[in-house]
Amino acid sequence: MMRMLRENPDAAAVRIHGTNISPTAPALAACDVSEVEPYRVNNHVYAEFALDFCQRHGIDVLIPPRRLDALAGRAEDFARIGTRLMCSPPSAVDILTSKSRTYEAARAAGIPVPEWRVVRDADQLRTAVEELGREGETLCIKPAGEFSAFGFRIFDDAPLRLRDLLEAPRPLVSVTAVADALKRAADEEEKVPSFIVMPYLDGPEVSVDTLSAPGGRMVTAIPRAKDGRYRMLLDDPEPARIAGALVEHFRLSYLANVQLRRLRGRPVLLEANPRPSAGIYQTAFTGVNLPWAAVQLLLHGHPGDLPVPRLGGRIAVTETAAEVESPAAVPARH
Repeated sequence: MMRMLRENPDAAAVRIHGTNISPTAPALAACDVSEVEPYRVNNHVYAEFALDFCQRHGIDVLIPPRRLDALAGRAEDFARIGTRLMCSPPSAVDILTSKSRTYEAARAAGIPVPEWRVVRDADQLRTAVEELGREGETLCIKPAGEFSAFGFRIFDDAPLRLRDLLEAPRPLVSVTAVADALKRAADEEEKVPSFIVMPYLDGPEVSVDTLSAPGGRMVTAIPRAKDGRYRMLLDDPEPARIAGALVEHFRLSYLANVQLRRLRGRPVLLEANPRPSAGIYQTAFTGVNLPWAAVQLLLHGHPGDLPVPRLGGRIAVTETAAEVESPAAVPARH
């Protein structure tokens, strides 16, 4: 994304400031100015840090990839110091950072979602597995909050086979093991977050990167499907239609990401994020610079002249290496 901002179609000079909780975060090495941000602080403290950082550095545009709940309601505060905040409304951020509330709101809006249950203890888990597994579906479990892919497991009570040891590992777990973990946590009075139990959805996963104006008016959407190390830039209106309905319903602004998979052959919502996706750089191969268009939309009220996306292509995702400065070069924030 930083490369897309620098290699913008207007050939405008861009200076990028970045923060992270870790001084060794590789992304900081790609920034012109970097700083360590506070770790495990409440929303007010984090927002005050962000305001101070933007004021000290004269930031024009703030694009937060995390802690949206701390920043979404502070757009006017940022505006007073000359910083434009690229963020969706607080109401949308509040719902979409909870997978269970996302499914509830999306289902009410007519957006296809899978069946799901929210569980916090062993008894609720077993009930959910019994109810959702009646049609022979493979089930999975994941935290109900914003944990990315952390915590995701596929339920599998079958005994381990030799071939399982010779194949690529999968995030499998037995129902009994999860129930026992929840019970131990309760017995030890450990705080237990909510989890979602739902069918394991069929692939390929389709990720739709969207650009929308404030109020949820869709400007453009680019769907891409995963196939191992390859990504297919889909020329398919259905994922974009579902993403557009979600963007409009939640009144999402600027960059967002909607993820879909299939249940019994039909596309359903996996999750939605009111922020740019980690894979947004892949959309550059369509000829559309989404991050730069979002900046133009934020600053000037229009995204500029966008080309028609080149869809139907196939790209490979490969690794690269770059020499970076010592972590000692990144100033700490106390």
